This record gives sequence, C-alpha cells and structure tokens, in this order.
Amino acid sequence: MIQIGENSYTLSDPLVIATLTGAAIVLLIVVLLILALRASGRSARAAEPLMGQVNQLTQVVQGLSQGQAQLSGGLDSVAKSQTMTMQTMEVRLADVQQKMAERLHDNAIKTARSMSDLQERMNDTLHGSSEKTTKSLTQLQERLATIDKAQTNIEKLSGDVLSLQDILSNKQTRGAFGEIQLNDIVSKALPADSYAFQATLSNGKRADCLIHLPNPPGPIVIDAKFPLEAYEALVAAETKEDQARALTALGQAVRVHIKKISESYLIEGETADGALMFLPSEAVYAELHSKLPNIIREGFAARVWIVSPTTCMATLNTMRAILKDARMREQAGEIRKALKHLHRDVEIIGEKAGKLETHLRQAGDDVAGVITAATRAGKRADRLDNFDFEELAPDADTNVVPLGKAGD
Repeated sequence: MIQIGENSYTLSDPLVIATLTGAAIVLLIVVLLILALRASGRSARAAEPLMGQVNQLTQVVQGLSQGQAQLSGGLDSVAKSQTMTMQTMEVRLADVQQKMAERLHDNAIKTARSMSDLQERMNDTLHGSSEKTTKSLTQLQERLATIDKAQTNIEKLSGDVLSLQDILSNKQTRGAFGEIQLNDIVSKALPADSYAFQATLSNGKRADCLIHLPNPPGPIVIDAKFPLEAYEALVAAETKEDQARALTALGQAVRVHIKKISESYLIEGETADGALMFLPSEAVYAELHSKLPNIIREGFAARVWIVSPTTCMATLNTMRAILKDARMREQAGEIRKALKHLHRDVEIIGEKAGKLETHLRQAGDDVAGVITAATRAGKRADRLDNFDFEELAPDADTNVVPLGKAGD
C-alpha cells in the first residue's frame, strides 16, 4: 500500500506497476548519463555519438515524463471516478436503507393492523359465542320454566279432574255442571231475549232452559239433568257380563228420564210438542247411538230429542234462524212502508236526473255557441292583423251587431 497525499495505491494495481517501471527506466537513464559524462573526458569523438544517444535518451526521458504525467492524470481520473463511484454507491446504499426502513415500517404497520383486525375478529367471535351461549342458556332456562309451569298446570289439571270427578259423582253438582255448560252454549247461540233459565211452568215444574220460539212450534224446554251413574258403571265394567248388565241399566235409566221429561215439560197450549234432553258428554251421546239405538227411537216416539253439546249448538242455530224469520214476518209491514218510501225516493231521483239532463243539454248548446263565436272572433282578429279588409267586409255586413243592442 502506497500513500500519496489523500490517495492510496496498491502494488498490485497495473497503473502503479507502470509508474514504477517508468521511474526505474528514468533512473537507469540518469545513471547512463553520469557514466557518459565520465567517459566524455576520454574521447571527444566518442562523446559526439554518445551526445546523440544522450539527446535521444533525453527525448525518451521527456516522453517518459509526459507518459508519467499522463499516467498521473489517469491515476487522478481513476481516483476521482472511484471517489464518485463510492459516493454513488453510498447514496444508493442510503436510498436502499431508507427504502428498506420504509418497507419494514409499512410491513410492521400492516402486521400490527392485521394483528389488530385478527384480535377484533377473535373478540367478536368470542363475544358472539358468549352471546349465543348466554342466549342458549337463557332459552334453556325459559324452557325449563315453561316445563315447570306446564308441570304445575298438569298438577292443577289433575286436581281439577279430581274435583270434576267429585262433581260428577254428586247428582246435584252434576246437574249444576250440565246447566252451566248448557247456559254457555245457549248464550252464545241465541239472542238474550229469546230464552230463560230455570223458568217455572204452569204445572209447577222448573225447566233448566226455555226457548221462546214462535207458534208453531212454540216454547221448547231443554233439560240438563241426565243421570251418569249407569254410564260410569258401563265404563268401569271389565267383563262382558258386567258390560251387558251396565248397558241394560243405562238404557233403563235413559228410558225413565225420557218419560220424566215427556210428562213434565210437554204441556198442551203452553210448550211445544217436543223437548230436548241435553247430554253434557259426547261420549255418552255416541254410546247411546252406537249401542242403544232403540232408546233413541223411543225418545223420538215420546217427542224427546237427545242432543250432545255439538248437536245442541246445531239445533240452536236452527232455532236462531226460526226466530229471525219470525221477527222478519213481524216487521214485514214496516219493511213494506220502507220499500214504498224507497220507491218514491227513486222516482224523485229520476225526475231530478231528467231535469238535470235538460239543463246540461242547454248548457252544452250554450257552450257550443260560445265556442263558435270565439272562433269567428279569432278569424276576424287575424284578418285585421293581416289588413285583409276586403275579406272582412262581407262578414262585417252580415254579422255586425248594432252598438245599441250589444247589451241585449
């Protein structure tokens, strides 16, 4: 390594080797000159060729000096180019470092954002899962509460069934239960002024319900005191013999009750020639129709019709239609009067419509005349605007209205 001023050169550099070689040659030439000068004293003649050689050598040395100067300039240029190259590389390295730092910063920001988004998503997912779990637990608690409530209702219903069995086991309470059910059905099917509960008849008997139907057929009684002991015995029977005996007892009980209704509630001139026996159970009604049809026929013969809650509702709807028809007949006179007034009002409307049609026709003719006059006036204005007095004169002679009559 050779240090010359601010520049450093290595011995392996070709320019340094060339420079050292040139310096060695110059040194050799100087030595030869010295030797030549020493030999100049020996022989003048020998000096002349030597001087020529010295001159040549001097020229060579000058050429070498110029080459050395050029080499020094080349070395300086190389040093400058190396310096510029180093500076350029340093600038580029600084730019690369800055860009790398910016990219690393951007990547760090993106990574932080991604981590934040991932954390938010995980939080949302965990929150949603927590909400779903809480909701599921809440629904489970609600269902458990519903089950508990249903169990309470079942227990209550069991108590109600037991109380219902107690009610049905007592004749008086069973009759009250049938009357309450009949009351509910009748009050929903008929107007309030068309029936009466616990009505007393002329024979002193009290009817559970009396329907005020017009004659014919007249007021009709509904009885709700059906005995259920025989039916309960039939349901409780296990063997065929017990079922046969219970079925016979049921038929006998129904037959006795039909006879009682026929004797108590069929009064000539006061009630209709038939009555209804209300059964508060569809099962009893089906049992009678399926296994005791002869009892049903005996009821028809005694003019006692057996009805269940469903058939009683259908029968009451028929009675409602009968009541409606009777009231319509009662109001027939008023309806005729209303129709007569309605007919007169229609005639008056027809007369008014005819007069209105006449007025509208006259108004239409007047409007047509006004339109014709307006059209004629427009044409005259156009002729006056175009100074067409020759075309205007005939119309003026025939259509001019005197000023004195303009207001007529």
